[in-house]
Amino acid sequence: MKPTLQTVADAVGVSRSTVSNAYGRPDQLSPDLRERILTAARELGYSGPNPTARSLRRGRAGAIGVLFTDVLSYAFRDPFAVRFLQGLSLAAERHETGLLLIPVPDDPDAARAAVRNAAVDGFCVFCVAEGHPARQAILERGLPVVGTELLSSDPEMLAAGIDEAAATRAAGLHLTALGHHRVAIVADLLHPATSPRNAVVREPEDVSYLGDGERLRGYQQAWRKADLDWDEVTIINVRGNSRESGLEGAARAFDRRDRPTALIAFSDVIALGAMDALRARGLRPGRDVSVTGFDDIPQAAEAGLTTVRQPATEKGRIAGELLLDPPATAEGRRVALPTELIVRASTGPATDGRN
Repeated sequence: MKPTLQTVADAVGVSRSTVSNAYGRPDQLSPDLRERILTAARELGYSGPNPTARSLRRGRAGAIGVLFTDVLSYAFRDPFAVRFLQGLSLAAERHETGLLLIPVPDDPDAARAAVRNAAVDGFCVFCVAEGHPARQAILERGLPVVGTELLSSDPEMLAAGIDEAAATRAAGLHLTALGHHRVAIVADLLHPATSPRNAVVREPEDVSYLGDGERLRGYQQAWRKADLDWDEVTIINVRGNSRESGLEGAARAFDRRDRPTALIAFSDVIALGAMDALRARGLRPGRDVSVTGFDDIPQAAEAGLTTVRQPATEKGRIAGELLLDPPATAEGRRVALPTELIVRASTGPATDGRN
């Protein structure tokens, strides 16, 4: 039979709690007694108390669940996600807590199961659409949750975020001041779990992700302030936030007869893909077609990309602190972080765009 904590206790002639202390509270035992217990455990093939059972007894799992609607590898290859998780890890380390990455499947039942089965003390919603079934499953568990969207409809959600609309409004006004009005927007705006098939995006309310909806609203506000026709803006939805998606989406925009004079990407990695598509056609970013991004990842400066800077690492750190050490009052439950428009060589005055 598989050895148990009681098996070791009987072999050494001590109580079950004494054996448990040898693993979890070694300061309660003399070094000699602890070594006797551990030696007996090794000889019997006992590997220690079940960590899940121990966490249940303590009432604490010792981990934050980080939710995002993408494959697990996304957390390690997306530059913004890496920096955000670095900040979240800094807070987790300070509170002696771990991180559990939870990629949420498209299937609603599987998504709910992923949340219900996660052994965590709370959740950080990194990138999950507002109406996704996983969000409802979080509410049903009654655990604390922090997000990155200041305007979330959940009044109990903690948040560390930015004013998305104000950030993109500044970028939009930069483009309109340069004479751009025939523009294409490329972004991952729709999620299959929350969007009807063949959905069309024209307004912020059409977007699955609350933050991206606000980004769209900011550009719309800039266009209206410049007295430009929003219907002239081409919106291209791509699947996934990646350089490859940016290349594919930009190709659809650049191969049109009425090629846009500027392309707006909702992330830097998509913008970098758009710049790849430009160069493949012998076009120059900032001269033939302007390109803007969002985030200001390190590669943006190397590429000369005009973008909106947001503090990714600090965003993750504050999100972790809010979750692990929440404020006692309603003030401070949602923390707004600054953004800044960074103008580089990828934007310039509008050209005809048909040459």
